[in-house]
Amino acid sequence: MIRKSGNRLSEKSVPTGEAMLRFLATAILILAAVAPGGGAQAQQTYPTRTVRLILPFGAASATDITARLFADRLSTRWGKPVVVENRPGGDGLVALNAFTGAHDDHTLFFGPAATFLVHLYDQEKPNLDPHDIVPIVGIYVTVLAISVPASLDVGTMDALVNLARGAPGKLNAAAATGNSDFLIFGFIKSMGLQIAKVPYRDIMQAPNDLAEDRIQILASSLAVAQPMMRAERIKVLLVTSKQRASGAPEIPTAAEAGYPALTMETAGGLFGPPHMPQSMRETIASDFRKIAEDDPIIAQRLADTGQIMTLRGPAEFARSVQEQSEQLAGLAKTLGLKSARP
Repeated sequence: MIRKSGNRLSEKSVPTGEAMLRFLATAILILAAVAPGGGAQAQQTYPTRTVRLILPFGAASATDITARLFADRLSTRWGKPVVVENRPGGDGLVALNAFTGAHDDHTLFFGPAATFLVHLYDQEKPNLDPHDIVPIVGIYVTVLAISVPASLDVGTMDALVNLARGAPGKLNAAAATGNSDFLIFGFIKSMGLQIAKVPYRDIMQAPNDLAEDRIQILASSLAVAQPMMRAERIKVLLVTSKQRASGAPEIPTAAEAGYPALTMETAGGLFGPPHMPQSMRETIASDFRKIAEDDPIIAQRLADTGQIMTLRGPAEFARSVQEQSEQLAGLAKTLGLKSARP
């Protein structure tokens, strides 16, 4: 028999066989429960405090309406406040800088991917890196539209192209900053059309100018065009989404109109910082999906504001953003624009 001597233990105190296995199993469970990233800590529900959704648009915009629909329901589901912060200005840079500067997984960016993708070409030295903005959940596709004045004697995209060819330099066009601008002016250049560009500080003024025939072509979100369209003062020739908009099912898609080059999926959703774990992003995406499934009014409200609800998990959303990035790169090349980043 071994007795206690100094730091040595007696033979009876040494666990063996099944006792040793029980001892090790208990130790592992205890360590898993207290170790960072394991056990109870890993199962800690997100969030642990207030979540801020940073938006690049003002109140009552389509993105704002969507964000608030989900924020209210997320607050109930998570048991923590979810606050929508509108940071318009600087073509989205104000919001993007607020998001990337926070370095916080409870401060998230809510908006279209184009907000940061186009700045790779819009600015000589952009102060943001797309790798700092990680997709969490794709929520919607913003439906873009090509519109003309109701007084213009064209009813199809073919007729508009033929009119532009027959009257070089006589037509003016305007577009919302970002995807719309790249898409329509890339198309105009690729078709060899001579159409002057009219810049707008506030694109919300453009539909009225279109209705008054001060400009003849407008590329914008369908939501921007809808009020004048419903008043029958402008005509929407096509939408750029892959499917027709449920809020305006009579309008053909670009592909249906014979111009697949004008197809563009303007995906938007929720983005987080690069250090956010994949498992956390999957959980958040799952919560968004469950909220949408439980409340069909959300999809209807999105349709009413010219959007199509398209829920995508982190990986699928990332692929959608990458496809959009590649399409913008092709349009930028057509327009003679170079990326400031390799």
